[in-house]
Amino acid sequence: MILYHGSNVEIKTVDFLESKVGKDFGVGFYLSPELEQAQEMADKKAVLFGGDPIVTRFEFDEEAAMADPEIASLSYEHYCVEWGKFVHMNRHNKTRNQLHSYDIIYGPIANDNIGMQMRKIDANLITWEKFVKELENKGGETFQYFFGTDKSLKYLKKL
Repeated sequence: MILYHGSNVEIKTVDFLESKVGKDFGVGFYLSPELEQAQEMADKKAVLFGGDPIVTRFEFDEEAAMADPEIASLSYEHYCVEWGKFVHMNRHNKTRNQLHSYDIIYGPIANDNIGMQMRKIDANLITWEKFVKELENKGGETFQYFFGTDKSLKYLKKL
């Protein structure tokens, strides 16, 4: 399977130290199965941080990764309360320490304008169902792959 990473720099090798804290599934390397979504992210990064939009392609051997007993994986096939609580937990974590033990995670992308929803759920002003509804990507469901450990990276090959 081909996955894409959108940025303002070409990814030569994955470096977890370059990963940001407070992301949907924690500190890790994020890829999209959709070229258009990765291109939008690359465009956004170039505007925010300068440089040119660059989409780096990777081949992911999903079958081998999922068959590996050493790989802990998690998959969310759609927006749901369990996913929302997981994203909430990870978005609140401003450290580089993972709050979970998964190597690879697949699931929907939260709407990036999440600050207000985080404050509302923290203050018990909205239900978890409303929180999830407000985090949905307004353009439809878009998905991401998270790679969070060195052992998960052995199933990725830069193209």
